[in-house]
Amino acid sequence: MKRRSFLKNTTAFTLPAFFGGMSVSAMPSQLMEEMINGDNDRVLVLIDLNGGNDALNTFIPLDGYDNLVNARANVIIPQSTILEMTDTIGLHPELAGVKNLYDNANLTVVQGVGYPNQNRSHFRSADIWNTGVHSDVYKSTGWLGRYLDDSFPGYPENYPNADCPDPFAITMGHSISGTCQGMDSNFSMAILNTDNIGGLSTGIEVPFPNDCYGEELAFLVDTYKKSNVYADRVIEAIGLGNSNESLYPDTLLAEQMKVVAKLISGGLQTKIYVLKLGGFDTHAEQVDPTDTTQGTHATLLKTLSDAIWAFQQDIALLDLEERVLGMTFSEFGRKIISNGGVGTDHGTAGAMMVFGKCVNQGIIGDNPLIASEVDSDEGVPMQYDFKWVYGSILMDWFGAEEDKVKSLLTQDFEYIPIVGGCDTIATEEIVTINDTKAFPNPFDQTFNLKFSLLKDEDVKIDLSNVEGKQVKVISNKKYRSGEHQVFIEVYGLPAGVYFVKIQAGNGVKTLRVVKQ
Repeated sequence: MKRRSFLKNTTAFTLPAFFGGMSVSAMPSQLMEEMINGDNDRVLVLIDLNGGNDALNTFIPLDGYDNLVNARANVIIPQSTILEMTDTIGLHPELAGVKNLYDNANLTVVQGVGYPNQNRSHFRSADIWNTGVHSDVYKSTGWLGRYLDDSFPGYPENYPNADCPDPFAITMGHSISGTCQGMDSNFSMAILNTDNIGGLSTGIEVPFPNDCYGEELAFLVDTYKKSNVYADRVIEAIGLGNSNESLYPDTLLAEQMKVVAKLISGGLQTKIYVLKLGGFDTHAEQVDPTDTTQGTHATLLKTLSDAIWAFQQDIALLDLEERVLGMTFSEFGRKIISNGGVGTDHGTAGAMMVFGKCVNQGIIGDNPLIASEVDSDEGVPMQYDFKWVYGSILMDWFGAEEDKVKSLLTQDFEYIPIVGGCDTIATEEIVTINDTKAFPNPFDQTFNLKFSLLKDEDVKIDLSNVEGKQVKVISNKKYRSGEHQVFIEVYGLPAGVYFVKIQAGNGVKTLRVVKQ
């Protein structure tokens, strides 16, 4: 039996050691010294909004509000209660902390994030987001796991060591994160309860059997020993760390984020922290039918907003804010139209938040398209591939090269200027696509697409249905600057709603068209 095969069959996540309320998986490597003691001592905090967050009741499109009322009257947030973020985007009234982040230039929102050919299954969609692959690709490694494997080859052999004493990643919760799964082992360590971190006894070390199973058993015992070393380092950092505890509300997420702040301030060299807030699968009772500003979704949003605002204030007071970047993600958005259970069903694209002192404050992407009449299966159309967001963070926050990002995530990667501060300068802007129009609309079998470009660009044009499935590739070539008109034939497609997407570099425009 090969060691890699043995490890992969040990558990679903490979090599967790369970003890004292904490599950651990061993990690590190050599480039850690450069990342910590060199120019890059940055930390990334990921928050998984598990279940599929309803972005339309999170970042509310004010310019489409009347049509949104028609589509989801039983869950709509009253306009008088919405927190104004910009002239065209409002926030759920429980997102006061998020508004503070935005007002303090600590927030970037990326609209319409998803992936081509959306799969509305929780399990598969979450797997796609964790592994960072296309919907028709299956990988056992996570997107951060592949990045760490590439940067630290040979892990977990010979770690920890004097140069790399700490875990690469920590997951706050019961199990280690699939985002950090590497080829041979998971790079993350799961902490459930920092008040009860102990070691796992390896027992009396008698001679191991002289066969392949004895070899693997010896390897496991060695791994447990390594895990205990990491536990000791976490205990040390917790003891040395500080936190402005009075800032945090009494929620599990806030408690976990307080621990993250304390570990960073205590000198732990961990680069990645993964947290999860579940409950976003709001098919029923998303809102209180007597007060739509309250209910399950409101409670979740308040929990998230208050926790990240407290965390951001805390790391600023600890003089850590230039080292820490946070990001939220969710496996999909919700349908535009609500259901009869005072809830919303699985949709397509959603919104991502990236927060911290070093972001380019603002909104990337357009507000979702909300028609006066919405198809029962219609979701928010995708503008930006989530892998573009991941890759842009790897480039600007961890210094990855673009070619490396393409090899790890996707060859059609386009850089998005999300980070732009704290010694990081975003050198690219979002490409502008002007004068977009589809006509006639509605149409029978053909329609025309009009758009203009300020400079020569590689342009991709495709057509997707209301479920986010690509049904036709229209064009994929370079277009010169100026005005363009494309004749589009859709013979054979059934009548219904479609979305035509124009992508020029990292710029995206999506138009809603109806075939009669």
